[in-house]
Amino acid sequence: MEQPFDFAKMQKELYQPKTTPAIVDVPEMTFFAVDGIGNPNEEQGQYATALQLLYALSYTVKMSKMGSKQLPGYFEYRVPPLEGFWQMADGQPGVDYNDKSRFEWTSIIRQPDFVDEAVFEWASVEVKRKKGLDVSRARLYRYREGLCVQVMHIGPYDEEPATVERMDAFLEKNGYRNDYGVRRHHEIYLGDPRKSAPEKLKTIIRHPIVKI
Repeated sequence: MEQPFDFAKMQKELYQPKTTPAIVDVPEMTFFAVDGIGNPNEEQGQYATALQLLYALSYTVKMSKMGSKQLPGYFEYRVPPLEGFWQMADGQPGVDYNDKSRFEWTSIIRQPDFVDEAVFEWASVEVKRKKGLDVSRARLYRYREGLCVQVMHIGPYDEEPATVERMDAFLEKNGYRNDYGVRRHHEIYLGDPRKSAPEKLKTIIRHPIVKI
């Protein structure tokens, strides 16, 4: 039996970085996205409902093969990991881990290239009909992140500032600087905090950069 396409294994440069910072050029990708504000740890908050919606949409597309809907270009694949873009509510670049209530975020899950507006609309109707979820917050998002520095952070999310400091030192040494604005602090979650010990969590941290 043919193995499902696995983005994380096939694009190791994007999903399997080392624990030392490195530069990567991120190509355009297609995502399902939900925007929100506030503390991601809040029970039943915006973040929790965003994740519920993103996974519902993503698995509706993935499992479409089991129903009557045949999506053009469909192939077997593994749903990629959850990701998020983060900044502060006042537009301050980066994130202040001491004030999570002021986070502004866009949670995303990557989709195969065959997912277009028509597929998104179909999946939205299905999720609303079958699960009764409000799909109005979701959108199809195509984005090219471009030149970035990235690193694998291992440990609790609240210990990320130390890793970010190493990233910034790497940039200064190599003639780059952070390039926040349209682009934001980016995290890719390879571990499940519900199942993994905090010290074993793996999170890719990716920052937009420009050559000085």
